[in-house]
Amino acid sequence: MDIRELLLKDAMIMDLKASTKEEAISEMVHQYFVTGVINDEDLYKKDIVAREKQSTTGIGDGIAMPHAKDKAVQRATVLFAKSEKGVDYDALDGNPVHLFFMIAAPEGANNTHLQALATLSGLLIDPTLVAKLKQAQTPDEVHQLFADAQAQKEEKDQAEEKKEQQQAAAPASSDRPYVVAVTACPTGIAHTYMAEEALKKQAEAMGVDIKVETNGSEGVKHLLTADEIQRAAGVIIAADKKVEMARFNGKHLINRPVVDGIKKPEELITKAVNADAPVYHADAAAAEEEDDATGSIGSKIYKDLMNGISHMLPFVVGGGILMALSFVIEQYLGGPKSTGFIFLNNAGSLAFAFMIPVLAGYIAESIGDRPALMPGFVGGFMATVYSGSFGGAYTANVMTNAKSAAGFLGGIAAGFIAGYLTIFLKKVFTKLPKSLEGMKPMLLYPIFGLLLVALIMFFIVNPIFAIINTWVTAFLNHMGTGNAVLLGIVLGGMMSIDMGGPFNKAAYVFAVAAFTSTNNGNLMAAVMAGGMIPPFATAIATAFWPKKFTDDERKAGITNWVLGFSFITEGAIPFATADPLRVIGSCIVGSAIAGGLTQFWHVSVPAPHGGLWVTPLATNAFGYIFAVVIGAIVSGIILGMWKQVKEAK
Repeated sequence: MDIRELLLKDAMIMDLKASTKEEAISEMVHQYFVTGVINDEDLYKKDIVAREKQSTTGIGDGIAMPHAKDKAVQRATVLFAKSEKGVDYDALDGNPVHLFFMIAAPEGANNTHLQALATLSGLLIDPTLVAKLKQAQTPDEVHQLFADAQAQKEEKDQAEEKKEQQQAAAPASSDRPYVVAVTACPTGIAHTYMAEEALKKQAEAMGVDIKVETNGSEGVKHLLTADEIQRAAGVIIAADKKVEMARFNGKHLINRPVVDGIKKPEELITKAVNADAPVYHADAAAAEEEDDATGSIGSKIYKDLMNGISHMLPFVVGGGILMALSFVIEQYLGGPKSTGFIFLNNAGSLAFAFMIPVLAGYIAESIGDRPALMPGFVGGFMATVYSGSFGGAYTANVMTNAKSAAGFLGGIAAGFIAGYLTIFLKKVFTKLPKSLEGMKPMLLYPIFGLLLVALIMFFIVNPIFAIINTWVTAFLNHMGTGNAVLLGIVLGGMMSIDMGGPFNKAAYVFAVAAFTSTNNGNLMAAVMAGGMIPPFATAIATAFWPKKFTDDERKAGITNWVLGFSFITEGAIPFATADPLRVIGSCIVGSAIAGGLTQFWHVSVPAPHGGLWVTPLATNAFGYIFAVVIGAIVSGIILGMWKQVKEAK
């Protein structure tokens, strides 16, 4: 594919007016919207900003490559923009950015488009091309420069492919140093291939043979073979996402962010050639990786828990909504023996049966990697099917025995136990002879991991957590109206404290746990109502007090009507980031009111997601709607009156 097909002349901005990073993003996103490349300006901008929060796309040398891949994009496109005076874009080298390449990729982008985007990323490593682009005055000049550069790169790639084949066949005793590398970034569009190109170019200048594997949007390319890894003097990992690491066991390994592959290729290659890096041990509790910043214990636990919850949520949402729909059919369209009820209820119940095992399995996998996955799954399954008494009997009927099983809390415990037991086993088996290395993943870890997890779950976790789970269930079922309202106020308010962060997730997880334990959706109604308030509140405030908000905020406010209706709390995050005290403070008040009102009016929502779209499934549907409306109006008025006109920019 010709790169010029991506670089639309109509979308180019040859004289960018922006003077700040926010203005530059807004100007380019608006140009995309005007030219029809995107159909939702707010959504695309939100994803661009979210990517910038992960790490700046100002890669230095006067270049920035903001990029996003979402459903707002109608066709894969690269917007070229040039700023004569430069923009402070938080670039890695601290210098102003003069050249912008905003990459837009649709959700269903095909491999041809992705390959073209990868080629573009590689071309921008060439300082000659960059210098010429800074002097270009017309879109035609930009097109021609890229056409010439692409033709030269294709010739170079063919030559390099032949060279790589020769390197792979070269004897291990070759005098030229040989290293291997892996590059990867979260989106896999730009930085992955820029790091690849930078490493290859630097290796050629240093007289070093290198093979670079890329983990991009189009999948893994140039996959490293076992022989190539074995031959290499060292391994370079330049990645911002998880890559397959076990294959590098016993090799000197440098693990850095992908941007270091772009900006510090000489340093990385020198260390790899000289074996100036710790030896990676796949069996160790954690890789002895250079420059590995270890977070706090709390953040590590939160990350592991969120890994399980993120994999669990599709089972909760899909299963919960199908079960809720089955009850609607039972009540209005055919009764408990109707085909529709039986089919939907069974499908939903089966999804729910996987929920806790998936939660536990992926918590364990986050801690102990792949060997911990199976013990975690089984531990989570045991939490759903064993009775709460000591040495309780097994039952295959998950739903019947759910109230006496360890349940959701036991599943969380099973995940952490399986993960850390796997780490313990890795340490224990490090002293085994190398001849037994192959037995560890296929025999030792599965047998001992499963045995220990089963023993702990059977004799310790299940008896303890079954008692706790039974007590919580009894408390929720017999809770008076006053206590229910108080709990609803707390859970509803927590949904607005950090709008998708730990407090928000803690409230949601508690409601899901109660929902799965008691089949009662009262607390789901509280957290759902509380989570809808922030986007609704910002929508109301921007509609009735428009002069107190920027143009971008007013546009986001319109979008938040839909996001609020759909229980997407994150729609209010841009407002909270700009003015945290007023936005979060006002939203907490309204969310707490909404959560409390759902309990006062005995609202129950038998679906764990969906916002107001699932109102027909709720008991006391009018109470559910009124709770949300009242909470949203209160928060919207507080925010609108509290916000100051002078803050609008």
